[in-house]
Amino acid sequence: MTLARKPWHGVLVATALPFHDDLSVDFDRYGEHVAWLAANGCQGVSPNGSLGEYQTLSDAERATVVETAVAAAPEGFSVMPGVGAYGALQSRAWAEQAAEAGASAVMLLPPNAFRADRETVIAHYREVAKVGLPIVAYNNPIDTKVDLTPDLLAQLHAEGLISAVKEFTGDVRRFYEIKELAPDLDVLIGSDDVLLELGMAGAVGWVAGYPNALPESTVKLYELAVARDIETALPMYRDLHSLLRWDSKTEFVQAIKLSMDVAGRFGGACRPPRSPLSDDLRTRIVKDTEAVLAKGYR
Repeated sequence: MTLARKPWHGVLVATALPFHDDLSVDFDRYGEHVAWLAANGCQGVSPNGSLGEYQTLSDAERATVVETAVAAAPEGFSVMPGVGAYGALQSRAWAEQAAEAGASAVMLLPPNAFRADRETVIAHYREVAKVGLPIVAYNNPIDTKVDLTPDLLAQLHAEGLISAVKEFTGDVRRFYEIKELAPDLDVLIGSDDVLLELGMAGAVGWVAGYPNALPESTVKLYELAVARDIETALPMYRDLHSLLRWDSKTEFVQAIKLSMDVAGRFGGACRPPRSPLSDDLRTRIVKDTEAVLAKGYR
């Protein structure tokens, strides 16, 4: 795959994963979804992230998700799989699988389910970097209990281990400290509800959730944010924020899949341990999604 831009630039959708009624993976529908996102203005996908419920997949399913995404991607469309795992050896194996499948970069959490110290984190990234694919670090201390602080990111970048970071803390102040300590490290918007703030600050990409349901409008909002067109972007951001904020909540997978259903896409059910939404939450998300659609957002 030939890219005229860096593969982590632009809007890369953290893809939701469709399941059949028996909760087996619907790979045909997933491939169609990847192609649909490309046709609606997105620049890439990031399969096997938390939104893709990768923790619930078998090894064979997880590998096939990546292969399906690459097969469905048109020329110039990035596939940047998540390669998060308990430890460095597992993550390196997933990076090798991604490279073999034809992915253009990988997104790497620190060790998950293990409170790693600084040296362990650095060793983790060194091991996966041996594969040779560009690495986008993923900072999600809420889930991993490991914080990729600006100074740690600067060290990883100085050693040539990472090319970018998906920043998911929600603390928009971090952008400026990261750029002070590592000016050449690309910062990607990691949570939908700080899109405008980080886009205007200088982020060069967005690993995004809600484009699964509303790609045209969310891509437009990203473009306005990075162009610093605040007068046009802010009204859109206000309209969409009731949905975008779900990307940072515990129920984000169920919420985004429900919005997809309401918008006429297939979201469907989640695998355990993600249970169905309560009636109150379901009603709220349906109402907010319908309100956004009624304003013409797609």
